[in-house]
Amino acid sequence: MAERSRGSRRRLLLLLLLLLAGSAASPAEEGGGRREAGGGEHGEEAARHHDSSYGTFASEFYDLRYLSEEGYPFPTAPPVDPFAKIRVDDCGKTKGCFRYGKPGCNAETCDYFLSYRRIGADVEFELSADTDGWVAVGFSSDKKMGGDDVMACVHDDNGRVRIQHFYNVGQWAKEIQRNPARDEEGVFENNRVTCRFKRPVYVPREETIVDLHLSWYYLFAWGPAIQGSITRHDIDSPPVSERVVSIYKYEDIFMPSAAYQTFSSPFCLLLIVALTFYLLMGTP
Repeated sequence: MAERSRGSRRRLLLLLLLLLAGSAASPAEEGGGRREAGGGEHGEEAARHHDSSYGTFASEFYDLRYLSEEGYPFPTAPPVDPFAKIRVDDCGKTKGCFRYGKPGCNAETCDYFLSYRRIGADVEFELSADTDGWVAVGFSSDKKMGGDDVMACVHDDNGRVRIQHFYNVGQWAKEIQRNPARDEEGVFENNRVTCRFKRPVYVPREETIVDLHLSWYYLFAWGPAIQGSITRHDIDSPPVSERVVSIYKYEDIFMPSAAYQTFSSPFCLLLIVALTFYLLMGTP
């Protein structure tokens, strides 16, 4: 009797173990059935691929975004030029330009270069100068420094070129926190500070910011900077536009630097003609 009772308990225990083993194996068997329906070895590989939810997400994300249809990674995109060079072919056509320096110079060789053009409700300016400090343009009601709205591109000690807004108080440039510039970019290369920015044509009436739809004299200046702060301009009498500038009129204006102004003056030209005539005719 006792042996039959022990045998019944063993059979009951064995039955319970079989039931537990069957319930644990059923998901794998169902998965195995799906793998066979999905195509043999390919199904088994897919099942292994989906063992980890994190691994599944990462692998599928990589497959979709970074692999071509053949399974090869897409090539890396080429680097983008951080600053598009200033085009001078458009000067006098689709934008106005001022060049100061040697005759025939361009945006990379002039002592100072400025261009402007209208783009919608903005004016885009491009400035470049032979300096390691700053380059600026001032908008003035006269040809003198004082009471002027100034935009400057400043090369700091970290190698960056920042666009800053100033207001000339007499001979001193005071930085103004309200900066109308946007879409700013700049670069320091080959000992030149070059920048490009936009500012709106119309602005709320304020003493330190002028409306560019009006005509102004343009003051051109550049010079050294100390720890990102501008100092006195390079030359004692920086060039100024001969007449007021309108953003609605595009011209290509050249201004010879001091080294070339001497030889272009009427007196010097007359002297050269006289010397040439003297040498050709000889002495009596």
